[in-house]
Amino acid sequence: MVIYGTEQVSPEVIKINSSAGLAFFIRTIYLKSVQAEHIVINAEFTDEDEKDIIDAGMCYAAEAKATEYLARAEQCRFKLTQKLSAKKYEKQYIDAALDYLESKDYLNDRRFALFWLNDRKLNHAEGRTKLNAELLSRGIKKDDARAALDDFFAANDEQELCCRALQKCLRTKKESDKIVRTLLSLGFSYKIIKNAMDSVSQED
Repeated sequence: MVIYGTEQVSPEVIKINSSAGLAFFIRTIYLKSVQAEHIVINAEFTDEDEKDIIDAGMCYAAEAKATEYLARAEQCRFKLTQKLSAKKYEKQYIDAALDYLESKDYLNDRRFALFWLNDRKLNHAEGRTKLNAELLSRGIKKDDARAALDDFFAANDEQELCCRALQKCLRTKKESDKIVRTLLSLGFSYKIIKNAMDSVSQED
């Protein structure tokens, strides 16, 4: 591969025109063997060095697509990996791109988890156990899920959420034992359910 032209797009990003075909971009941190300063007009690269530059270009392409998704809404790494895989990016390029985006805090699973929890509560009243399971099913790591849940319940009283779910059950005229089973399935503990039912009884 011969370099026909270069353009410094940003301190870390270079646009390259080469004999390999169309112009492409690389982020220099994705290079493993080639020194960025060696990528100049008329420079020639073969074998592993050529592959290194092309790999850096593929990493940047995966990063650019990931950034498009992140610009639309918060994403978690697991789902973003799935989306990029569906676009036929190879795992090594996806991993490198997402590692970079995480290092810059553009991608943050704990932030996504808290965003998801706050969005979820608009239409659902659920307890910690159910919400934790939902986050884990979305590929959120246990530590990130726990931290996001701690932040969420610091601002949202789980007892109040249970009362909200209980009121919905009462409107459907369910029997007491069915209400308890429903609330348990929503992730509330027996203690929180009992307190919620006691508070409703006191109001009556």
